[in-house]
Amino acid sequence: MRTLELLAPAKNLEVGKAAIDHGADAVYIGADHFGARQAAGNTVEDIRQLCEYARPFGVKIYVTVNTIIYEDELAATRQLLLQLADAGVDGLLIQDMGLLKIYDELLREGHQLPALHASTQCDTRTAEKVRWLQGLGFRRAVLARELSLDEIRAIHAAVPDEELEVFVHGALCVSYSGICYASEYCFRRSANRGACAQFCRLQFDLVDNAGKVIEHDRHLLSLKDMCQIDHLEELADAGACSFKIEGRLKNADYVKNVVAAYSQRLDDIVRKYPQRYCRASRGRVEYTFEPSLKKTFNRGFTTYFLNGRQPDIASFDTPKAIGEYVGKVKEIGRGWLTVAGISSFANGDGLCFLNGDHELEGFRVNRVSGNRLFPLHLPKSLHKGQALYRNQDVAFEKILSGKTAERKIPVTMTLTAQLPDRLTLTMALADNRTIGEEQHRTTEPTVTVAATFALSPAQKPQHENIVRQLMKLGNTPYHCEDVLTPEDSDQYFIPSSVLAQLRRDAVEAMEKLAEQPDRKKQNSSMSVAETPHTGTAHPLQPWQREYAHYPYLYNISNSEAKAFYVGQGLEHITPAFEVERTKEPMIMQCRHCIRYALGYCVKRGGRKPTWQEPLFLQLADGRRFRLQFQCDECQMNIMAM
Repeated sequence: MRTLELLAPAKNLEVGKAAIDHGADAVYIGADHFGARQAAGNTVEDIRQLCEYARPFGVKIYVTVNTIIYEDELAATRQLLLQLADAGVDGLLIQDMGLLKIYDELLREGHQLPALHASTQCDTRTAEKVRWLQGLGFRRAVLARELSLDEIRAIHAAVPDEELEVFVHGALCVSYSGICYASEYCFRRSANRGACAQFCRLQFDLVDNAGKVIEHDRHLLSLKDMCQIDHLEELADAGACSFKIEGRLKNADYVKNVVAAYSQRLDDIVRKYPQRYCRASRGRVEYTFEPSLKKTFNRGFTTYFLNGRQPDIASFDTPKAIGEYVGKVKEIGRGWLTVAGISSFANGDGLCFLNGDHELEGFRVNRVSGNRLFPLHLPKSLHKGQALYRNQDVAFEKILSGKTAERKIPVTMTLTAQLPDRLTLTMALADNRTIGEEQHRTTEPTVTVAATFALSPAQKPQHENIVRQLMKLGNTPYHCEDVLTPEDSDQYFIPSSVLAQLRRDAVEAMEKLAEQPDRKKQNSSMSVAETPHTGTAHPLQPWQREYAHYPYLYNISNSEAKAFYVGQGLEHITPAFEVERTKEPMIMQCRHCIRYALGYCVKRGGRKPTWQEPLFLQLADGRRFRLQFQCDECQMNIMAM
């Protein structure tokens, strides 16, 4: 039986709780330092509270410590790891290999630490790298977003005992994560330090070597958002165990909607294959709304490279949210319009369209009267037959602003009465990680509490009152599915106050049982110091040759990382790009290919180019970046000049 984990982002404590309430099996969140989103930091105390909230449901909490670490930050990072361990965190996402020595030292000192996850910034694309990471003590590898089903399947087949985490929804970085230096190069804002300036969302001219402008003011590096909701079963079959939603800067409404949609779909898979899969956490969620992925922020959706290279993965016209298609403009009057379609509208809705210059224009609906919409300002470029999209749905936002889900853990209560004065109440968690009527129920951890009360035969039936009192679980995370009274235990008079106290004691005992994280002891894993060397001059050479050509890709930013790679057999140590700039560097490496996207990949049946290469991306201020097409690797590098 394999577990399927829905992993949700949390901007803060509130959003983390919303993710859990709506069906997440795990949540990832940033601490106040060293997470790859500077704007999404949280105190250790807030993370502790999130761990406590998650624990009864068996939901895991992972913390991102996935920036590169500078020398003067090593001591603070060490302290943070200890604080996070004390807070009850289940996993740490890291990319800086310098942290491995610190982690190993803490293990040797006897500290119980969260599991290590290799962040997507580790640029993990192959089975060789996954195997290498596993040997270093990483329990999980977060795979590059660009991988196909076949590539994921091959990795799982080669390293079947390593957990594989894949992205399934949200914004896409055009560069392989961890080896993007565009923001640092152009704006002194390092993506590897959590300060990405979104260089890939800018407008560029595409210019050839003769100065010919092929494309003007297009968002040539801006990708649509990933959406794999219709392919979760295929990903699970390929070997993925964790399905990650992007969005640590998103608000609670976004997380509620997306988590609910994906959680319901995972439940469908478990129902379909009850002998094969189960959910990674417990609890049943009752929703009071119908999730719709099109109604929250999106740039249009793509399955990216899931089934190999495909056209239309980019959003050249705009990097902004388009939203859901609602119909075409039917009529335009003086200050009003009508829309051909079945969508209904509300005052305050935000609508948008792409004008003749490939620019996104928007307007707000000031008033709705029958089938007529009265915008605050009617755009002059709007015309009959124009496709309209809604990127702000007021009615849907109003629904999401309220309580939209309740998650409860099913339990059974067994009351046993033994003469002369012994009462015991056993509370057992029902295993509902599998879904459906044919599930094979097993009993999860149970607690038993006792009370002393002189028993005497009841003068009237007691079963109904016993059930009523024991089912009053109120604001606890539990829901009682059944009350059992074996051996005629309901034939005795038991005051409601005694039953209520037994119930409270059982809940308290169950909560204490859930207080500590269910960690596998890390000391039992191979420690970093015991990891054998690869014995090669360039340990990453087998799976990423560019690391030899551009050694700053190792992101070595501190002495511990330097010592690690020396120990791995790397002969020529080059500092991270953020530490020591390289002349004319490669600032991005992409599987996205502009030449292919424009229909000029001869290798794949496209038209023969009419331009003179090399091609350049040019910003409005005149800065240029050369495109290097590696057709043998089917990828595109962006070179600074």
